Amino acid sequence: MTQTATETIARTRSSIPIARRRGRSWSDLLLTVWGVLVLLFLFAPIIVIVVYSFNTGRLLVSFDGFGLDAFGTILNKPAVQNAVRVSVITAAIAAVIATALGTLAGIAMARFPGRWVGWFLVLLLLVSVTPEIVDAVSLLPWFVFLGQDAGLSIFNDGYTRLSIGSSLFATAVVSYIVRARLVGQEANLEEASSDLYAPPVTTFLRVTLPLAMPAVLAGFLLAFTLSLDNTIIAAFVQVSGATPWPVYVLSAVRSGLRPEIAAVSTVMLLLTLVALAVVALVLRRAGDSATQIARTMTGG
Repeated sequence: MTQTATETIARTRSSIPIARRRGRSWSDLLLTVWGVLVLLFLFAPIIVIVVYSFNTGRLLVSFDGFGLDAFGTILNKPAVQNAVRVSVITAAIAAVIATALGTLAGIAMARFPGRWVGWFLVLLLLVSVTPEIVDAVSLLPWFVFLGQDAGLSIFNDGYTRLSIGSSLFATAVVSYIVRARLVGQEANLEEASSDLYAPPVTTFLRVTLPLAMPAVLAGFLLAFTLSLDNTIIAAFVQVSGATPWPVYVLSAVRSGLRPEIAAVSTVMLLLTLVALAVVALVLRRAGDSATQIARTMTGG
């Protein structure tokens, strides 16, 4: 065997990972098992509710067999349809409000840095970590004051209350996402647009907004999914005739959960997964890596 062949074999062996040559250690196996158990702990309740959505029994806790009866009930029960309709409409309106406000806030933080950004991030963090029960208790008398004492009848409408209440936390999320998208990008294109005497509005619409558009769309979809299950605030601010799905579920618990509850929950879970997949696809098409996608979606 020549010296060159010997050196080639040595380099090949050195390139093989040590763990592969020696076999997996007990610590690696234990960590793998532990990771699987953690995933089961996190997702087992979701798996159970998906399985029970195909229950043909009268109550959710009594599994009689597999079938699509629960999904058919959704189409035949007006109360369920109305609750789902209210949740979807208010979540869409809340997502529009949160996207409009959060996009402007995120762009401002990314393109106009200064000491104010730190204070503003603290305020956004305060909105994010404030318990929902505190927001709900504060929103209810505020809406009553605006709707009755101030004479602004629009704040007596259930859709308006639910949309505004759900948009609070979502606005902070969109601000984080848009800022994370733009803070790592140079402002060369915007400066070039200004140098070519483009008005600020034109620069914003044709340069800044297209750069931030993947994050804007991601923020909109995440705001929509977050607003679908805003249970505590919805329970406080909702009015008769505009009962959202989470409040309907809470009221249904008193008389016993039925399989259609699990069926609608499964549909909403599917919508959430589709929305997250669309977000990841949009960011991937924008040229982001997996790390950048995770960073943008978490506002990091």
